[in-house]
Amino acid sequence: MPKDLTISLLKSLIHTPSFSREENQTAHLIKEHLDMLEIESHQILHNVWAQNKHFDVIKPTLLLNSHHDTVKPNEGYTRDPFTPDVEDGMLFGLGSNDAGGALVSLIHTFQHFYKREDLNFNLVLACTAEEEISGKNGIALLLPNLPEIDMAIVGEPTSMDMAVAEKGLMVLDCVAKGESGHAARDEGVNAIYEAMKDIEWFRNYRFEKESELLGPIRMTTTLIEAGTQHNVIPDRCKYVVDVRTTDAYSNKETLEIIREHVESKVEARSTRLSPSGIPANHPLVKAGEAIGLSTFGSPTLSDQALLHLPSVKLGPGDSRRSHTADEYIYLDQIDKGIDVYIDLLETLNNQL
Repeated sequence: MPKDLTISLLKSLIHTPSFSREENQTAHLIKEHLDMLEIESHQILHNVWAQNKHFDVIKPTLLLNSHHDTVKPNEGYTRDPFTPDVEDGMLFGLGSNDAGGALVSLIHTFQHFYKREDLNFNLVLACTAEEEISGKNGIALLLPNLPEIDMAIVGEPTSMDMAVAEKGLMVLDCVAKGESGHAARDEGVNAIYEAMKDIEWFRNYRFEKESELLGPIRMTTTLIEAGTQHNVIPDRCKYVVDVRTTDAYSNKETLEIIREHVESKVEARSTRLSPSGIPANHPLVKAGEAIGLSTFGSPTLSDQALLHLPSVKLGPGDSRRSHTADEYIYLDQIDKGIDVYIDLLETLNNQL
C-alpha cells in the first residue's frame, strides 16, 4: 500500500470528530479503508478489527492495537483542530499525534503482512474506541471477542522507543471526618486539618518496594472540597488522590497499604487500570533490541492497562505533544514508524 494512502486516511480521521464514545464516523472510515484494501474486517460498537488472511490457530497471535478516539480540543488552539494542514513537514490536527500516526502506521503494517503465508505468528488488528477515558466499550469489550492473543504492540506516540513497562492508575476518593462547631469559639474538630495530616502522608510516603523500570509509586492530591460557610467548622473534607502504580505492587495491594496508613475513608473508583510489563527475554522485546530499539518504562497510561498479557507500547510521534493545543506529527515520523514496525515483525518472524 502506498504511504500516500496512509497519510490520506490520517487526514480523513483528523477531519472527522471522534471524541470518546462518539467514534462511529471514524470507525466507518477505518472499515471503508480496510474494505478498499480488500481486507475482511469486523465491527463491535465503535471497534474495528481484522485478522490475517492465513490465520492458523496453532500459531501464536500478535495483536496490533491503537485507538481512534480523541480528547476534546483545549482552549489554546490557534488552528481549526479538524483541519489537517501540512506545514514544514508537520501534519497538524486533533489526534494526529495521539494516536492517529500510530494507528494508520499499524494499519499499513497489517496490510503489508495480511496475505503472507510464511508468517510464524498470526496477526490481529484492533482499531479501538474509548482509550482516552479507559472506557468499557473499547479494548475491554473487544478483547473477549478476538482470537486468543499471546502478545501485543500498542500504538502510542513513543518516538519509536519501546515501552516495556507502564504505570497503572487508581483515582481515590477520600473523606476526612471532623465535628462541626462555631469558628468564633473554636469548637468542634476541623475536618480540613484532619485531611491535611493524610494529604501530607500522601505527599511524602515512599513505598518499601520500587519498580526497577518505573521507579516509585506517585501519589498526588488533585482536588479538595470542604465547608459550607466562613464561620462554621467543617465536619467533612473530601479530596481526590491520583495514584500512579507500578509493577512492584498490584493495585489492590497498593490500596490496602494506603488504607493502613491514613485516617480518612478511602475508596478507589476502580482498580482495573493495572501496571503492565513484559519479560526482558520475551521474543517481542528481543526482536526490538535486535533492530536497535531503546527500551523504557512509561509513566503514561494506555490500553496496555486493560490487556493483561505481554505487550510493548511503540509508535511514531512524541508523547509530550499529546493533548496539547495545535497538536501535530511529523510526516517523516510516520514513514519511520511504518518501516520500524515492518522491520520489527520481520525480525520477530525470523526468531520464532
